[in-house]
Amino acid sequence: MQITPLNPEDPLSLGDFELLGRIGQGGMGQVFLGESLGGEPAAVKVIKPSVVDSQSRQRFAQEIEVLKTIWGPRIAAFLGADSEAEQPWLATEYVDGPDLARHVKTHGPLPSVLTAALGAILAEALSGVHTQGLLHRDLKPANVLLGPNGPKIIDFGLAAFTESSLSLTAPHQVVGTPICMAPEQAAGVKPLTAAVDVYALGALMLFAVAGHYPYQAATPYMVFHLVTDPGTAPDLSGVPDDLVPLLTGMLAHGAEDRPSLTEVVQQCRSVIEAQGMKIAQARRRLTAHTVERRQHRPAPADSVPTVAWPAPANDTAVMEISPAQLETPADVPTVSPPLAETAPGSSAAASSAPAHADAPGVTPAEPGNGPAGARRDRPGPGHRPPTDRPRAPEPTHTLRHSVQARRTAQRLRTAYAAKAPF
Repeated sequence: MQITPLNPEDPLSLGDFELLGRIGQGGMGQVFLGESLGGEPAAVKVIKPSVVDSQSRQRFAQEIEVLKTIWGPRIAAFLGADSEAEQPWLATEYVDGPDLARHVKTHGPLPSVLTAALGAILAEALSGVHTQGLLHRDLKPANVLLGPNGPKIIDFGLAAFTESSLSLTAPHQVVGTPICMAPEQAAGVKPLTAAVDVYALGALMLFAVAGHYPYQAATPYMVFHLVTDPGTAPDLSGVPDDLVPLLTGMLAHGAEDRPSLTEVVQQCRSVIEAQGMKIAQARRRLTAHTVERRQHRPAPADSVPTVAWPAPANDTAVMEISPAQLETPADVPTVSPPLAETAPGSSAAASSAPAHADAPGVTPAEPGNGPAGARRDRPGPGHRPPTDRPRAPEPTHTLRHSVQARRTAQRLRTAYAAKAPF
């Protein structure tokens, strides 16, 4: 996930959360990477001043109470909020991974069985949300993060805030993302029902498996026209045959013609089982697939695996990296960086030893051999080798020496600047 430094006008903290960098922004606010007093990372959302007034604060406070009741392994956890602050904010669990939109754009669509697994996971999670009387209303690939423990849904706070009250939304005003929006939502029909999230999930699954949305056009207005036209069928080109019936139903124009979320889970299971796999296996394969793609290429069998979190503070020096390279650190090619130059005898010199003796461009010295062509005399009888001669440090296999760790550490050092806790 790309993290950029704070702007001069950004707050340094909100509540008990120190802000470390910017994660992203949307129409309603800015999202920061924060850290609690205990070191827990968090995604901290700040509502824009332009939409904050006494009435919106009251509605936001009510929505916070609703969000406190929403929980589950596939939902980014609620960590804290303050609707009375000068800048109202909401903190949720930080998920270390790309969103589905970025993953598909970078690595291509998912296989049908993994798309079915994703659909079952998200449908079950949404079903739990609906039992709390809340709709997501803005489910889309950018709001599903592919973390190391599987996908998680985010952005309930802003979606609930923008749609929670009719007084905050003018008649016929539409709020949401047109390319994933149900026809009744695009037409401004209220109140909305659970069927809007079913449609959005269908659009998300279509994007995951085929790389495009049900309706695409040059402008949002043209998309609205296509979505609300009952005579224009959604584009299902590129969808595998086993998912066509399910997506056709989920993207039906009429809300009453769409399956329930429970039926979506059952049909996703049927797709998976038809390929000789159990749902639990498909879920594990989905996570393994996205994590493997995030690490971008299979590493050699004897290489050190990469990591996604910063290297320790005493890591060795790293090579210079341009901002363009830092934007997508998971996609950089696996190359051997130059060794850091350090003063003789320093601890950094020892830690900068190559992790692999057979790394490209490095010729390891064999024990007992001096420089090429040098002659070493055999010691005479009774001669004992000196015991105070320093021994060469043995190479250690550590995650610090992976290219990914070095570049990730540099990226976050730049983002955090002098405030970095590590």
